[in-house]
Parts: sequence; structure tokens; C-alpha cells
Amino acid sequence: MSTAETTRVVTTESGRMGRVAYARIAPNEDLVQGVEKMCLAEGFRNAFVRGGLGSLVDASLGCRDGSYQQISGPAVEVVSIAGEVRSDADGVPVASLAGIVADTDGNVYGGPFLAGWNPVCMTFEVTLEEWIPESEEPA
Repeated sequence: MSTAETTRVVTTESGRMGRVAYARIAPNEDLVQGVEKMCLAEGFRNAFVRGGLGSLVDASLGCRDGSYQQISGPAVEVVSIAGEVRSDADGVPVASLAGIVADTDGNVYGGPFLAGWNPVCMTFEVTLEEWIPESEEPA
């Protein structure tokens, strides 16, 4: 293994937690895009996903090799979810969510949720907590 393969860049950021938002993502709306819409609606530039509960029609999760795995429903249960939302240079929220899901046979899969490919089944409740970096604090 070369040095380039073993070197990791770690950054830290100071800031504070802000408001908390609880919302429901509607049926057939994409999970990732729904979280991004929540941030827009609440005015969160950055946020952490603190929890979620619900199921997806089907799930699409990324794999380490760049491929993806499709988990067929109906009603793929989200066992756990975590992630964050960061606004891009234009102020558009971009969510990075990962989780563990279970199919109807009880098989379990994990990985990052692919935006646009994870439609909510009945509903999905999610809790977001705003993150305000020190660099964005009012003077």
C-alpha cells in the first residue's frame, strides 16, 4: 500500500446546534430529496439527521466499488438512518444519508441511500437538527 492510499484528511469544525425540525415525507417522495426539501423549508443550511422511522417502496444503496444494490419491496423497512446535509456554494442543501434496511424476507442491507432512487412507501418521519458552523455565526 502506498502512502497516498493510507493518508486520510481529517478536518474539524467548531459551531453549535440550532433548531430541531420534525417532519413527515409523503408517499412516493424520494427519501434523500425529501430531507433536502425539509432543510429548504426550515432554512437549514446544514443539518444532522437525528432519527427516522418508516419504509420505502424499494431501496437503492451504494456499494464501495461504485456500483449499487437494489432492494425490492414492497415496504423495505428502514432499520436505521444517519447522515448530514450541507449546502453547496449556491446554498442548495445536499443530503448524504446512509442506513440499514430490511427486505420482506428479513434480509438486511446497508450503505448510502442514492438520491432519486428511494421512494417512501406510506410515510417517513424524520428528525433534523440544524448545525451552525462558527464561520456562519453572526458577528
